Amino acid sequence: MLAFRQAQANDLPILVQLLADDPLGKQREDARFPLPEAYFKAFQRIDQDPNQELMVFLDQEAKIAGMFQLSFLPYLTYRGGIRAQIEGVRIRRDLRGQGHGTEVFTWAIRRAKERGAHLLQLTTDKQRPEALQFYRKLGFVASHEGLKLHL
Repeated sequence: MLAFRQAQANDLPILVQLLADDPLGKQREDARFPLPEAYFKAFQRIDQDPNQELMVFLDQEAKIAGMFQLSFLPYLTYRGGIRAQIEGVRIRRDLRGQGHGTEVFTWAIRRAKERGAHLLQLTTDKQRPEALQFYRKLGFVASHEGLKLHL
């Protein structure tokens, strides 16, 4: 069973390594040491925002096993509802395929409900078909067409 806690600034090198540990992440992350200052500034913004929860989960030896970020988005539709979004889900390479992903999403769904969210949404890159299959297995439905504009 995994233990969950909020990320701390001293976790950043491991978190960035997790983000960079796949073909897509290698293209957009910079995990060199020392880490670029941009990661520390981003962590501060996330850490100071009550609608952001950057989470880590720990293995049996209390080492970081993975991470994700939950964002809580208040809006007017759904009678002033709250939408939760999960992003940046990463599991350490040596722990993949052991059921931890399901445990992570069970925790995230429970947390979203605790915060009053009526919906948990996510995006996944089309270059990750195995992730899409996993999310569908968990009950996520491709109900909308998502578009992005890189700036």
